[in-house]
Amino acid sequence: MSVALPHYRRGMEILRYTAFSTDPAGGNPAGVVLDATGVDDAEMLRVAAEVGYSETAFLTPSGDGTFDVRYFSPLAEVPFCGHATIASAAAYAERHGASALRYETRAGRIDVTTAVAPDGTTTATLTSVAPRTAPIADLDALLSALRWSPDDLDPALPPRMAFAGAWHPIVAAGSRARLADLDYDFDALSALMARHDWTTIDLVWRESPDTFHARNPFPPGGVVEDPATGAAAAALGGYLRELGLVTPPVTVTVRQGEDQGRPSLLTVRIDPGPDTGIAVTGAAVVLTP
Repeated sequence: MSVALPHYRRGMEILRYTAFSTDPAGGNPAGVVLDATGVDDAEMLRVAAEVGYSETAFLTPSGDGTFDVRYFSPLAEVPFCGHATIASAAAYAERHGASALRYETRAGRIDVTTAVAPDGTTTATLTSVAPRTAPIADLDALLSALRWSPDDLDPALPPRMAFAGAWHPIVAAGSRARLADLDYDFDALSALMARHDWTTIDLVWRESPDTFHARNPFPPGGVVEDPATGAAAAALGGYLRELGLVTPPVTVTVRQGEDQGRPSLLTVRIDPGPDTGIAVTGAAVVLTP
């Protein structure tokens, strides 16, 4: 029998939001702690495990809209998490009003802006650190763990490592049916990702020049799949720009979570310049414990 996590723990308010959706039944749930002052690593990990979402964000205010931010999955710390960034920024905006925030993360500085629409919808936009790409080490092993073959790939979107705060292999399916059929070797993929310090695997299918569908296996976080992955969306934006697969400035849409029954919508703004961060926007809504 599961036990509900108390709303407060040792004076710490623990919030629950879902990011990249206006519907509590969609998006990617995240835990949010807006003031983690004095909370140590072990306690953060315990809270993240009890919350049970793929990530929980812990913010420590340092003044003038700046926060030191840590992200924990139920199993380990991750350097950067996009959906927990969106969720925490929305939670802050609902309490303090829309504003510009600065997150100092293990991956570097992330600038975040928020907006509250007249209908009450809260959105946040994160701008990533400078993105970069690299060849994928052990591509054959990755395809084997995914139970994919080279014939399953889209030759117009070559496999690459991509980084915009965390490393994600980007592997493009040649069809929507291939993307829908997710049946990977959890243990093999988990071991491979641990060896290379990969955060999620960004599996994508390009529906049109500006629309992608994505699925993100996340065994290092203890979950089979992430329903919305802002860090991977930012990495995808950098990948598309660096490989000349889009012409900036351009906005692309990433649809994720549909195969899980948690539809998510991520808007990715790609501006010119190799070192310009990628902007990822999404809505967020509170979840009832």
